[in-house]
Amino acid sequence: MAAWVLDTLKTQPTWVILLFVLGSLTVLRTLLGVLKWVYVSFFRPGKNLKKYGSWAVVTGPTDGIGKGFAFQLARKGLNLVLVGRNPDKLKDVSDSIKSKYGKVQIKSVVVDFSGDLDEGVKRIREAIEGLDVGVLINNVGVSYPYARYFHEVDEQLLKNLIKVNVEGTTKVTQAVLHDMIKRKKGAIVNIGSGAANVLPADPLYAVYAATKAYVDQFSRCLYVEYKNMGIDVQCQVPLYVATKMASIKKSSFLVPSIDGYAKAGIRHIGYEPRCTPYWPHSLLWALANSLPEGVIDAWRLKFNLGIRKRGQLKDSRKKE
Repeated sequence: MAAWVLDTLKTQPTWVILLFVLGSLTVLRTLLGVLKWVYVSFFRPGKNLKKYGSWAVVTGPTDGIGKGFAFQLARKGLNLVLVGRNPDKLKDVSDSIKSKYGKVQIKSVVVDFSGDLDEGVKRIREAIEGLDVGVLINNVGVSYPYARYFHEVDEQLLKNLIKVNVEGTTKVTQAVLHDMIKRKKGAIVNIGSGAANVLPADPLYAVYAATKAYVDQFSRCLYVEYKNMGIDVQCQVPLYVATKMASIKKSSFLVPSIDGYAKAGIRHIGYEPRCTPYWPHSLLWALANSLPEGVIDAWRLKFNLGIRKRGQLKDSRKKE
């Protein structure tokens, strides 16, 4: 067969041979890409996170993805520093983890990321002093209560979006990074969003999407800066997960539970600078990349206008 192909090509013009070669390379590249995806999604082992250090810091651990990560890290045998704004919820999560993984040590740090952030970061620094912190999960974040045009975003919401998503992620990273540099090891995971990476635009969530785009670029730059120092920085890009922030109560094949996402997220720590750990999400990402941006923009605008309408109706009922 190969000999026949070679004999046939010898009789063809140069441009036909070039097209054949380019086509073959394209097919080979696609095949290798599929094989890599299969390996990464189903067969690549997760790293031994204890090699980074015996402690992990998790922000926003009382709900959603952060809570899932806290349990999964404890399952791996890491001690935890849980950072959140509600002391009662922190205690509940801490007690639940201890009841399931009794040997895990847990420290709780009360920080309101929309409040005095400098004071909060100071408390984090004091809590982790002397600890072998090897993993940081920057999960804390806020979004819109529901979709709205940019001119409808009030001053307090605008302030909180930037302060929590951008300033909070940045300052906590810097606070934890110093000791990682001294020990020449560590893993930092910043939770991004499909609103900034998968979709070409997320109309009516403009500021939220922009803050998550910052998280993505911030992570990528740090990945390059600190890779040679033994520190792995990664931005994880989830799509919809069954959380309060997403207003989704029931999980499904395309919408994982917090535990389902966290299990996948743990396996990806320390590898690519950007990833979407839950493999069905990667299929949606590939689909989005294959469609014209205008089609996705039109669909997303219509979808978010529906969310805005329902949100406004709910607000009007509360005022009655």
